Amino acid sequence: MRSMIVLLCGTLLGACTLVAAAASAPSSLPATSIYRIPPLTLMNQNGQTFTFASLAGKPRLLGMFYASCQMACPVEIETLKQVEHQVVKAGGQPIPVLLVTFDPAHDDLAALKKAAAQHHVSAPEFQLSRALSGDIGMLGGVLGVSWRPLPGGGFQHNVVVALLDRAGRIIATDPANGRADPAFVAAIVREERAAH
Repeated sequence: MRSMIVLLCGTLLGACTLVAAAASAPSSLPATSIYRIPPLTLMNQNGQTFTFASLAGKPRLLGMFYASCQMACPVEIETLKQVEHQVVKAGGQPIPVLLVTFDPAHDDLAALKKAAAQHHVSAPEFQLSRALSGDIGMLGGVLGVSWRPLPGGGFQHNVVVALLDRAGRIIATDPANGRADPAFVAAIVREERAAH
């Protein structure tokens, strides 16, 4: 029950954040664009830096993780690889994936590189990233991802992966729990085709 309350509060905070940030976001983005959250600067596993808002312009999958996770995050990454495979099987093209760590204190460049190598993913198609500046809590709130540190290390957290359209609107979400959901795959294929 407590985790549901935390998740609900995070989601409501995220929605309020989008509304508040809309006034300062580029006018070309719709009011519901996730790219309207306050500016985030990210670094991926190759050491490349970019702003979150610079990703507008093409559909993508967006989620959160942490590199030393032993359970949910490896399943999340492997599920996303399955999803991309199923998208290709359905006649679509893979779309970029961005996962942002909620443990930037420990997930330095070396940790991101190691996680990418372990899962055989590479940028720019599949980016594991950490925030260099900005508030990742706001990103989590908008996505509906919540986390809390555990006494022995690691985090208790949920997994939500969002399909974003070119403008950064959330089209569909998936728990990325080990199975490529056909409805999520179909939504990606539709969005990918609409973008071309």
